[in-house]
Amino acid sequence: MTYEEYLDEVTTLIFEKYDVPENDAVKIVMAAQDKEFFVRHDRNVKLRTVDQAHLDAKTLFDAAAAKAGKVAAKQAGKPTGQ
Repeated sequence: MTYEEYLDEVTTLIFEKYDVPENDAVKIVMAAQDKEFFVRHDRNVKLRTVDQAHLDAKTLFDAAAAKAGKVAAKQAGKPTGQ
């Protein structure tokens, strides 16, 4: 699949598997792109598989959930573990 199709697949998986609103799933993938998470995928077509998309969707969802938890804890005045 093309690089763009791969990003669409990861976005769709975040939306469908993790019940994240579609707009938020797009933001998660765009933020990962900004942090160069997908550079390897752009350079190596072998990384653009459905199986890899499932792994990347989980990685990005977990990172977004952890970040959201830290933000919520900070807003509540709780320690974030760091």
